[in-house]
Amino acid sequence: MSKPIVAIVGRPNVGKSTLFNALAGERISIVKDTPGITRDRIYAQIEWLDHNFTMIDTGGIEPDSKDIILSQMREQAQIAIDTADVIIFIVDVKQGLQDADSKVADMLRRSRKPVVLAVNKVDSFEKYQNDIYEFYNLGIGEPYAVSAANKLGIGDMLDKVISYFPKEDENGEEDEIPKIAIVGKPNVGKSSLLNKLLGENRVIVSDIAGTTRDAVDTPVKHNGKDYVFIDTAGLRRKKNVKEELEKYMVVRTVSAIERADIVILMIDAMEGVTEQEAKIAGIAHESGKGVIVAVNKWDAVEKDDKTIYKYEKQIRNTLSFMPYAELIFISALSGQRVNKLYEMIDAVIENHALRIQTGVLNEIMAEAVSMQQPPSDKGKRLKLFYITQVAVKPPTFVIFVNDKELMHFSYTRYIENQIREAFGFRGTPLRFIIRERGEK
Repeated sequence: MSKPIVAIVGRPNVGKSTLFNALAGERISIVKDTPGITRDRIYAQIEWLDHNFTMIDTGGIEPDSKDIILSQMREQAQIAIDTADVIIFIVDVKQGLQDADSKVADMLRRSRKPVVLAVNKVDSFEKYQNDIYEFYNLGIGEPYAVSAANKLGIGDMLDKVISYFPKEDENGEEDEIPKIAIVGKPNVGKSSLLNKLLGENRVIVSDIAGTTRDAVDTPVKHNGKDYVFIDTAGLRRKKNVKEELEKYMVVRTVSAIERADIVILMIDAMEGVTEQEAKIAGIAHESGKGVIVAVNKWDAVEKDDKTIYKYEKQIRNTLSFMPYAELIFISALSGQRVNKLYEMIDAVIENHALRIQTGVLNEIMAEAVSMQQPPSDKGKRLKLFYITQVAVKPPTFVIFVNDKELMHFSYTRYIENQIREAFGFRGTPLRFIIRERGEK
């Protein structure tokens, strides 16, 4: 089941980034006293009372602003609202109820999404009690008094947020059908690829920003198998504001990746891998999704016998944190190798859900340890007692050792490589949890 998405929205300078950082546990958002300083949405994975969710920080909403940056931030916030399962609406007790707050509240009511109203900067409940009640006038429920800067009242607010999350078993049946997200920069050919995979032109491509607010889910049957493709193609760059491109992409991409099992990252063969694609790949990697890198417009590249190796090397270098990713060179326009993509998707789906027996895993680990002795520090040597697989999607393993501190990242990577050598696991990340067990 995919993680719920929670969006933090509100006017500029009410403390959205401060709350986001308090929950995320680190200063991810830039916090400044200038309204509108958080220009792009930033996301983080949050855990509260055994509930995991993805949180999105948005730029402030100025409902009537003609300023181009503020109007774009309004569009970004609207995308976050459309994408979210629950919305935290932040207002400022010290500024009091503003006309713009009422307009944002109207916008949120139209979304028909659950909204939790957080009245921020309440350093003393007694002092601001009457001012808090004023926000009942917004008509979107009970105001929760919080101080993001001092981390006060946040627990009660989060309890309310998670009360709106769907129950675990609601989507069980739907989850059986593999979901594949097609992600990448605008104009890289996502819609063209989906049309080819569908065998018909069902996805309308438009150059107007925000044409398709939500990621489009398209069910497909191919060779008797069911798939759901999640397409994020509806959002386009505004011709006059190129630098805003990335800011439009983040929420839609995070949302699509969270809901998917497998991610197809599309790259323009004419441009190669950019920093932007590396960021998208990083989101997929952190989320533990199966990954296929599809290099599109391959038919437009002038080639010799070394071209494909040069491209592959460049992609592997830039995406060095995910050496497991599958790689395919296609043309979405002509359909070149698009059918091969289905075979690759099937293989990655299988690997992503693959379980290995505990006995076999321990044989591999014992052999690995005999070939390369574990590290030691100050006379104490690492001992690996036992390994078992505890989860799939992605395959997750627990290794019991005598001392966690001695289990260096490089040795974990070595064990991972031995497991991959035996079982492949192409296209999927592997997760390792290191636990200590007293020596007997």
